[in-house]
Amino acid sequence: MIRLTNKFSNAQIIRTRDPQVLEELDAVLDVGGVYDPARDRYDHHQKGFEEVFGHGFNTKLSSAGLVYKHFGKEIIAKELQVDEEHTDVHRLFLAVYKSFMEAIDAIDNGINLYGTDQPPRYVNNTHLSSRVGKFNLDWVDPDQSAEKENAAFERAIALAGSEFLDSVRFHARSWLPARSIVMECLTARGYVDPSREITVLDRFCPWKHHLFELEEENKIDPSIKYVLYEDGRSKNWRVQAVAMAPDRFESRRPLPAQWRGLRDE
Repeated sequence: MIRLTNKFSNAQIIRTRDPQVLEELDAVLDVGGVYDPARDRYDHHQKGFEEVFGHGFNTKLSSAGLVYKHFGKEIIAKELQVDEEHTDVHRLFLAVYKSFMEAIDAIDNGINLYGTDQPPRYVNNTHLSSRVGKFNLDWVDPDQSAEKENAAFERAIALAGSEFLDSVRFHARSWLPARSIVMECLTARGYVDPSREITVLDRFCPWKHHLFELEEENKIDPSIKYVLYEDGRSKNWRVQAVAMAPDRFESRRPLPAQWRGLRDE
């Protein structure tokens, strides 16, 4: 990620824990026991480190999270080709942290997704942190040379960097326009129905998470009960009852039983 910044775009990666070597480097990540952004030192292993991203996020940062906290806006602004102070940069800065970076911070710091004393029901070795870990040399490999280890590390950098940029570009290309559509429809909801509990999407987009977030941000009351939109494939109109919460199946106000599941009528 740090290679996506102007300052370190041509940086050479040196893998070492030698304090004398570290002292001479322009930036030090994930080693060294120092967090000092003024000197571009971004470690999180030292005693007493409790830095978080802020903005309502309370997960302790990893070194990746520290780099994102200090350089994320620059990287996003470059992708959007706008100034760092642009409103969209800040929105994507928060959205990419929530959907991509925070999980990396949590996994690196040993923070479970759920607080539970129950054993896990399955093992997940497909997340990014796990896939990066698979680049570590196998202990049975006879070639344990620094050259082979560094080559594997570069492949890990390429994988992580590619997925990070994919997340940024998805949010710029798809997430942000969808948010704008939902916000415009929420603003116009009073023209759709006097109850202001029904909204119509001007065009279909992934709307559910945006709806919940925008309702909370804009203190929308009463909450939206139904969303209407045209199916872009069939050209038929659909009505969907809004769930109680993004991760729940129960609806705020279920459609009448005699309407459910009907089509072409």
